[in-house]
Amino acid sequence: MTTTAEASSNLIPVTLLTGFLGSGKTTVLNHLVSRPELADALVIINEFGEMALDHLLVAHSTENQVLEMSSGCLCCTTRSDLVKTLRDITWRFSRNGQRQFRRVLIETTGLADPAPIIHTLMNHPWIAPKYRLDGIVATVDMATGMHTLDQHPEAVKQAAVADVLLLTKADLVTDGQCNSLMRRLDGINPAAPRWDVCNGEIAPRKVLHLGLFSTDGKSPNVARWLREEAYTSSHDHDHEVHEHSHGHAHDRHDVNRHDDHIRAFCYRIDDPIPKDVLATWLELLTSSLGNDILRVKGILNVEGNEQPIVVHGVQHVFHPPALLPAWPSEDHRSRVVFITRNVDREMVERTFQSLQQTLPQAGESAT
Repeated sequence: MTTTAEASSNLIPVTLLTGFLGSGKTTVLNHLVSRPELADALVIINEFGEMALDHLLVAHSTENQVLEMSSGCLCCTTRSDLVKTLRDITWRFSRNGQRQFRRVLIETTGLADPAPIIHTLMNHPWIAPKYRLDGIVATVDMATGMHTLDQHPEAVKQAAVADVLLLTKADLVTDGQCNSLMRRLDGINPAAPRWDVCNGEIAPRKVLHLGLFSTDGKSPNVARWLREEAYTSSHDHDHEVHEHSHGHAHDRHDVNRHDDHIRAFCYRIDDPIPKDVLATWLELLTSSLGNDILRVKGILNVEGNEQPIVVHGVQHVFHPPALLPAWPSEDHRSRVVFITRNVDREMVERTFQSLQQTLPQAGESAT
């Protein structure tokens, strides 16, 4: 637990742009790289197959460096090409010993599972010391979104782990179709802000600086990163009403009509967590349920630490815990948000409470 907020803020931020085939990722990327906020970005495009054409559709500028990878899909288990690319770009794109980019934007192929790429950024011994995940942005085609989510589990996963959802092709759907998709997204990822995108146009501020840490010297924005209020739900996992940027209010997610097996909830723990309970709990969750723990974010009050600790995990891989300089508010409870597949809140709670009772010197906690 030696990782600090200061150390993390000095790493190169990486934005991951994902979304299913035909959902408008390249159009969004084309717009973003033309904006001055992205003038200092290095863009990595992954196109799976022998004919790699996506890079021809990206607007080139004198400032942007666009690097295309076509040897294979980034979601493949080895990810060796991505590792080599990220390792080499710091010197390949440098002048007089100075790196010529300040951030990286990766566009994945439409069939990609984003989790292995996130794992590389979090834990690879060559990559994690240089880069940090700034955010995951997923495009959702509103015209085909319901069918895509029905037919392709990877599309559900892309939406579930995203920090922001970009809604494309809204002009092709009725209000009723829009509301149905919004209800479904409520069940998959209630916390991610959703923005309408027309012809790929999106303000860079809506897709950048999504992570906990920033390079501008500001304090970590825990509330924005955690968004625990979005996970407020009853134990039957229905979600509260949300109002999104497209202006349509919608009601609770109908889990009987489209059950994507996704559960999203926030688990709050009143008392400081014993270190051995925390370590064993996270290890147990990742070892036994890792593939179904899609994403975890938390701020923790751990015994022996006056400062809060943040954790971030995707499936069976957790980023090394980071020690924040101070609590963001007077609320010092531990709060952990989960997005899971076929793992309900009760199972997570029972696991934690069982460890509290069985491990030596485990203190009492609540909720």
